[in-house]
Amino acid sequence: MHSEATDLHQQRLHKVLALLKVSGAHSVLDLGCGSGALLACLLADIQFARILGVEQSGIGLVQAKQRLAEPMAANPGRLELVCASYTERSSRFIGFDAAAMVETIEHVPSARLSEVEQAVFGFYRPGMLVMTTPNREYNPLFDLAPGEFRDEDHWFEWDRAKFRQWGLGIARRHGYRVTFGGVGEEHPYLGHPTQLAQFVRQS
Repeated sequence: MHSEATDLHQQRLHKVLALLKVSGAHSVLDLGCGSGALLACLLADIQFARILGVEQSGIGLVQAKQRLAEPMAANPGRLELVCASYTERSSRFIGFDAAAMVETIEHVPSARLSEVEQAVFGFYRPGMLVMTTPNREYNPLFDLAPGEFRDEDHWFEWDRAKFRQWGLGIARRHGYRVTFGGVGEEHPYLGHPTQLAQFVRQS
């Protein structure tokens, strides 16, 4: 599972980066940036002139600072790291061309999902947002038992119908168009291991 998970992680980063790039975004908000894997990819591409990483875990943020010390020193002011929850309605997170939420929504307690929705889609309102999350239906192919999650920190893992229902509701309530896809090797019945949604704000 470990090498498969590593491969899948790289595929996710490449897919999200490609979507951000083709959107034409110059400013990107990485919500739940963790130890900075996507931030490193963004810093390596000159298209992204302003990057803000938001992470609630102090440990994750320290790891990101260590990982990105060289590119941050070489490009002062281009990347900012903030220790915060993305449910906080901070004006610092407004005005971005695009945002990413990579494998982070499943770490939020279900009772707080409406707070995330209101903050991200109602208050920050990025021009485009790419979100990835595990596809629960695929878990048996990772030898997981029924009801077992891929990470002990996950509060839930959605099947494709649930993710689609949630994403369509957000798009409808906040004036976005949403398209769904996946990352990783697709199974004919179970879908992709990773689900993806791309939200584009309508003018």
